[in-house]
Amino acid sequence: MLTVFSTDHMLRSPRTELYGGELVRPHESPERAQIVLARIHAQALGEVIAPVTFGMGPVLRVHDPAFVEFLKQAWSDWVAAGNRGEAIPDCWPARRMAQHCPNSIVGKLGYYAMAAETSISQGTWEAARAAADVALTAASRVKDGAHTAFALCRPPGHHAARDLYGGYCFLNNAAIAAQYLRDGGAARVAILDVDFHHGNGTQDIFYDRADVLYVSLHGDPADAFPYFSGYADEIGTGAGGGFTLNLPMPPGTEFVVWQNALRAALARIADFRADALVVSLGVDTFVADPISFFRLQSEDFSTYGRMIRDCGLPTLFVMEGGYAVGDIGVNVVNVLSGFEQA
Repeated sequence: MLTVFSTDHMLRSPRTELYGGELVRPHESPERAQIVLARIHAQALGEVIAPVTFGMGPVLRVHDPAFVEFLKQAWSDWVAAGNRGEAIPDCWPARRMAQHCPNSIVGKLGYYAMAAETSISQGTWEAARAAADVALTAASRVKDGAHTAFALCRPPGHHAARDLYGGYCFLNNAAIAAQYLRDGGAARVAILDVDFHHGNGTQDIFYDRADVLYVSLHGDPADAFPYFSGYADEIGTGAGGGFTLNLPMPPGTEFVVWQNALRAALARIADFRADALVVSLGVDTFVADPISFFRLQSEDFSTYGRMIRDCGLPTLFVMEGGYAVGDIGVNVVNVLSGFEQA
């Protein structure tokens, strides 16, 4: 399996995350991608290549231009305003408040942020931009006939909506890749999100569309981030009605339950008759993950990799979450090698 990877991911190395009422070392760290890459090499999974630069066109197919410009300028504007720490919002346009984007960088942070845990630091834009190119390069291989490819993206992307960042995500790599496949000739693209957390951003981008099916298995938002997205009654709107499927599960979910949900997800994808499949590959469903509550074991990742392969679709894997850093390489490569060996 081909892997696409950029060393520019290391340009994002934030010092702070708001967690448990404290500023702590971020769960989303450069080590995550490096450990996955090392495991890929150790298991001889396949060739690893650097991404091609695609420009901003594919990004702007799914993201609001003003939001993209904000991300591009946020760090320099924050520093120019005299701030010494990393950029964290402290005010939001909550219910019944004016929904106008302020001039102040502090106000802009609140306008474009979905949550406060994700700081913007030096190099954030450059890393996010490189991650989009990683996803697009891998997608281009699938578009040109490869059966599968792995986009080792960092930062992740599935919480990034049309005009919102958060959940460690800035640009939605999976959505950008799915739209690229659509523009490249795929009439229907399915997105299967197996990250523990609901991909609110991906859902937002495609919620009113019938040409991209979004299916997500995740922790019940009554108990898990992002809390306000991912309920079972969210099924799409307008032309997209019925083209979103959310399968939330409670704390303590074991693999036997999760696997049954995956079977339902794969059945819906089969009914959709997709031309290509994008998998938002988060491995924070692992039993030892520090910010999740499912109970999958390492061998379970191999099993569900084989199940995904049985779809028989050209498949792009896009790296999302997974914060049990010592086990992330094993769990990711188990999915990929399970898919390859099916």
